[in-house]
Amino acid sequence: MAYVGGPTTARRVLIAVAQRRQRRGTGSGAAFVRERTAWQQWPNLDAVLAPLAWAVVGAVATRQYMPERATGDLDVVVAKADAAVARAKLRAAGYAFRGDLRIGGSTWRSPDGQDVDVIEGAEAWWPTALAAAQTNRDGQGLPVLPLAYLVHIKLQRGQAQNLADISRMLGLANADARETVCRLVAREAPEDCDDLEILIRLGELEFGEGTP
Repeated sequence: MAYVGGPTTARRVLIAVAQRRQRRGTGSGAAFVRERTAWQQWPNLDAVLAPLAWAVVGAVATRQYMPERATGDLDVVVAKADAAVARAKLRAAGYAFRGDLRIGGSTWRSPDGQDVDVIEGAEAWWPTALAAAQTNRDGQGLPVLPLAYLVHIKLQRGQAQNLADISRMLGLANADARETVCRLVAREAPEDCDDLEILIRLGELEFGEGTP
């Protein structure tokens, strides 16, 4: 379904629906939501892309901040300036090129048959975000985009699953982490701050906090 007004309008429609439906304490048990796992194993591109910086984004990245959920592919980001070199390195490592991504980047199949989308980050903040990811490793050892940047890009995309991820991740985050997210969004996309605050409240409600 297409919404007149573009992705921001669609995002606000989805948030409004979530506000009407959310009730306090509708999330899973405390032990489960605090657990961080890496059950699904994905290609580690450290050796393939070295010395380029890269980071996991998308569904796989969220397992660093909330319970792991199943997904069919691995989404990673490299800086746009490194894109040509990254493609050459992937080919040399036996990755099969499958096409270009509409959002900017390319999609590949690993030698063992796993799908990997390589997004090319063009914004000025990407080098800083990618550098920070190198010390933010998940249970498998993959570099994961820091929470603030992950929330920012998910807000920009705005689909229902992205908004659900944001709400859940921020519902589980501590006050300092939430403040870091809010500062980055205020700097990069101040028009998104109101929606972000609503998603934080929805996340608090899911885990038994906040006021309906």
